[in-house]
Amino acid sequence: MTQETARYEKVSLAALPGWSEDRLSEALPALKRSCGKIRRGLDAQSVAPAEIGGTIADWRAPCDALSRLSDGSDDAAVRSFLSDWFEAYEIRAGESAGLFTGYYEPELKGALERREGYDTPLLARPDDLVLVNLGDWRSGLRGERIAGRLRSGRLVPYESRAEIESGALGQNAEPLVWLADPIDAFFLHIQGSGRILLDDGRILRVGYDGHNGHIYYPIGRHLVDRGHIDKDAISLQTIRDWLRANPQEMRAVMDLNPSYIFFRTIEGDGPIGAQGVALTPGRSLAVDRRYIPLGAPVWLDVDYPDESGRPLKRLVVAQDTGGAIKGAVRGDVFWGHGEPAAEKAGPMAAAGRYFVLLPKNLDIALRQ
Repeated sequence: MTQETARYEKVSLAALPGWSEDRLSEALPALKRSCGKIRRGLDAQSVAPAEIGGTIADWRAPCDALSRLSDGSDDAAVRSFLSDWFEAYEIRAGESAGLFTGYYEPELKGALERREGYDTPLLARPDDLVLVNLGDWRSGLRGERIAGRLRSGRLVPYESRAEIESGALGQNAEPLVWLADPIDAFFLHIQGSGRILLDDGRILRVGYDGHNGHIYYPIGRHLVDRGHIDKDAISLQTIRDWLRANPQEMRAVMDLNPSYIFFRTIEGDGPIGAQGVALTPGRSLAVDRRYIPLGAPVWLDVDYPDESGRPLKRLVVAQDTGGAIKGAVRGDVFWGHGEPAAEKAGPMAAAGRYFVLLPKNLDIALRQ
């Protein structure tokens, strides 16, 4: 994918839309998790993209200051901290608004062993899967990843969704858990994490542990192009309803998305984002890491109602990525788990903009 040319235009924090109204204290846990992760790095380590993210050393002082802020700090204290240590930059690419969507952590019934009513597996990462970050070889490919397997000393493409679903991996991939519904499993792949409710009352949390390297294709696009769902009505819910109403076509339509996700079990808090920290409902954002450093605070100005029905103008933290989250102004808001979160995430496809907050000692104008 060709990288866009992004502009970073400095903006006063006080001028951010909704700056004085947001309940900033709600973002404090997300801020502390991300800064804690950053502080564990080495000073010389770059914070990609390095041309705006600098190094761990550039983030050390603000993250140290955040660690001294008490967990019960109020909105004014968090606002003061951000004003003391950060500058805001609007990210622009062309004149059109960016696209902002939502995702969530599904809750599904499952079984640890295959049995009647539970015959759709969630697969663990196969031993032969090799994930490659192309940016390690070519700076112009930063943020691009492929996957495959070694064969006769060469890396070859991994199987597609259709091939994997047909059993092409054989014994190479072990099921972590069995689900009752292939449609639920398909959407769990898109969300990247979930909570599985077992018969004995336990909850098994599963999360992303690799992918097959194929490019994600949104099947909603196909359903709109074929006239099955009106463009203005497309959402997770309407796509799911169409698949359920058309069982003969269900599998072929889902297989149009060749991307396939492998899972692992997660102990403790979750879900875990690409930065390696637990996500915070309403305060974690998936981004394209070619344009925003993971762990950076981000201010949203999006034409979508928040939990109280007002436009979404708030502080979030870039803590995750996603196969469909590509572009200089592109974000995916994490809304939490279960059906209420699905109702917020499913219909979200809103226009908006965002501002990345970077340490004051980073003068990114000198780095671009």
